[in-house]
Amino acid sequence: MKDITLDPALREDPYPLQRLLGFRLVGWAEGYARWELDLREDHMNRYGIPHGGIYATLLDVAMGYAGSYTGEAERRKLAMTLSLTTNFLAQPEGGMLIAEGRVTGGGRKTFFAEAHIKDGAGRMVANGSGAFRLRGSG
Repeated sequence: MKDITLDPALREDPYPLQRLLGFRLVGWAEGYARWELDLREDHMNRYGIPHGGIYATLLDVAMGYAGSYTGEAERRKLAMTLSLTTNFLAQPEGGMLIAEGRVTGGGRKTFFAEAHIKDGAGRMVANGSGAFRLRGSG
């Protein structure tokens, strides 16, 4: 699912954590979401590499949004994380992280997803899986 861009009609105002960390939604379709984060000094841990919480957040958001797509700005679905597994694979190179999430199964109220994070050079640096519960808001 490469080159899926965000329909401008579906663009949402950033929520507080999104504003704080600076990640942005750049691709969204049925069962898929892509987020990007330009790394900053305040994302780093004591070793000078991105804190594990940054990876976990990006994986969580990518999977949650992948299962929340409706295609209609006025009809939103929200996903609540039930479980989240994060695997740290490598240190990133460059200044960007790209997270892509995909729905892998589920039913009407609960879904399962997988996600991965690549660095700006395209190297996989983290992956994860999760279970989510859908909550409608419209």
